[in-house]
Amino acid sequence: MIATERLILRKPAKEDFEKFFEINHDPETNIHNPSGPMSFEKAEGTFTRMLEHWEKYHFGSWAIAEKQSPENIIGFGGLSYRLYGEEEKLNLGYRFASQAWGKGYATEFTKKAINVGINEDNTEIFAIVRPNNLASVKVLEKAGMIKIGTLNDVPGQPESLVYRIQK
Repeated sequence: MIATERLILRKPAKEDFEKFFEINHDPETNIHNPSGPMSFEKAEGTFTRMLEHWEKYHFGSWAIAEKQSPENIIGFGGLSYRLYGEEEKLNLGYRFASQAWGKGYATEFTKKAINVGINEDNTEIFAIVRPNNLASVKVLEKAGMIKIGTLNDVPGQPESLVYRIQK
C-alpha cells in the first residue's frame, strides 16, 4: 500500500471488479474515450490483464481510495507496460469516478505514481491522452510531464498526445 496526503493506493483484488466495472462503464468517465463505456466482457478482460500485470511485474494499476474512507474506491490507475506503436513503454494511466473529479486527486495520484515509478530500471514514464481531454492534459503538465509528440492509436480519430517524464 502507498499513501499520499489524501489517497490510499493499493494492489487491486478480485473483489474490486464490481467498482472497476462501475467506473469504466459510466458514460461520464468515458466522455473522452472514443470506444465509449466498457462492456462487461471488456471490463472483465481488462481487469484480468491488470491483475496479471501485477503477478508478472509486481506493480501495475492500483485501486485508489480516499484516506478518510479506504473502503470506497474512487478510481484505478498506475503504471503498466503498453505498446506505443511497435514499442513497449512504461505507461501512466488512470480513471477516476466522476464524483472524485475537480478535487485535485488526479494530480496528487499522478505525482505519486511518477515518484514511485521513476528509478534505476525505469528512467522514463509515458502517458497518452486524447487531445480534447484538457483536464488530463493539465494534470500531466502539473506533474512535470512534457508533450513529446502524437500517436495514431485510434483509427478515424485525431491522434493522441504523448507525454513523457524522464529521470
